Amino acid sequence: MSLRARLIVPVLGLGQVVAFASSYYLLGVLADPMAQTLRIEPSVLFTALSAAFLISAVLSPSAGRWIERSGGRRVQAWAHLAFAAALLTMALSPSAVVLVAGVAALGIGMAIGLYGTAFAVLVELHGAGARRSITAVSLIGALGGGLGWPVSRLIVEAWDWRVACAAWALAHLALCLPLTLTVLPRPHAATTAKAALEPIRWDRRMVQIAAVFAGGWMVSTAMGAHLPRLLGQLGLGPEQAAWAAGLMAASAIAARLFDLVVLHRSHPVATLRLACLFHPLGAGLAAWGGARLAPLLAVGQGAGNGLLSVAAGVLPLHVFGPERYAARQALLLTPARYLQALAPAAYAIALDASPGVALAASSLVCLAMCALTFGLRPSGR
Repeated sequence: MSLRARLIVPVLGLGQVVAFASSYYLLGVLADPMAQTLRIEPSVLFTALSAAFLISAVLSPSAGRWIERSGGRRVQAWAHLAFAAALLTMALSPSAVVLVAGVAALGIGMAIGLYGTAFAVLVELHGAGARRSITAVSLIGALGGGLGWPVSRLIVEAWDWRVACAAWALAHLALCLPLTLTVLPRPHAATTAKAALEPIRWDRRMVQIAAVFAGGWMVSTAMGAHLPRLLGQLGLGPEQAAWAAGLMAASAIAARLFDLVVLHRSHPVATLRLACLFHPLGAGLAAWGGARLAPLLAVGQGAGNGLLSVAAGVLPLHVFGPERYAARQALLLTPARYLQALAPAAYAIALDASPGVALAASSLVCLAMCALTFGLRPSGR
């Protein structure tokens, strides 16, 4: 294997780290100083982030078709440009209106620059044998949260939030974009030429998979927004809750590593079922043990989310094969992107009722996801 071929997974993984750190996890550190500078409420910025999720959902099907026509390499390059443009808009924003527009514009980069495009590149290269590469990219990408928050915090403490936005834009332009164009191979002309023009028709299996991923992403986004508060209501102090919430990222990385080393030969549906059960297990133990076992909620959520990210790339490949993978996966994840925008507000209502109601609601979603995995068999190929 050539050096260039060996660098494909690290380059795709690095792109995911920078993409997630500069979009999903950006406002966790920057929202308060942004709001103070421009004299607005932080909630306005999080509303703009919800708008970014909606933009991503609207654009996702078109993004999948674009990958089919042009190949993942070109789309990934444009994604880095889109992220950089949004971040520079935020860094240079003279008013709250421009800042909010910049946050919402992150949705363009999310639609074309997150896991889906990277996984499509690997399927272009490896076909049905792309599982381990997909898991490896997912494993590296999981560092986006673990590294994004502390890096952004260091920059804000040393300078300010505008420099942080500009630094992430520079990472896209000066690091990720050149590596993408240099390392990732151009798609074969035959691959892009045979991309079918007919729309992909939904069948029972597509509906099942889309519903599973929608539930998983809804729970994941709700936990990302409310986990420290939920742990506090279970009896942990602020510092303990923050420490326990950090276990979610660590367990997500551990789950991906376990899949890469141990589960890579297992049936993807079995991996998905295991992912669905981790959150209810952690939630049940936390509800039973109170503050003493509350950190297990973060561990269960992280492990389930880690395996779910792998399944999002592998299950469509297993059930439908590599043919039209990019367009089909984009369709399957579109409902999940819509629900991501609604999940924080919906889960806040459940949490206001009680932590028990919130845990029961998210656990029931995960158990319903597990039930929907039955009957997922590969197409006759």
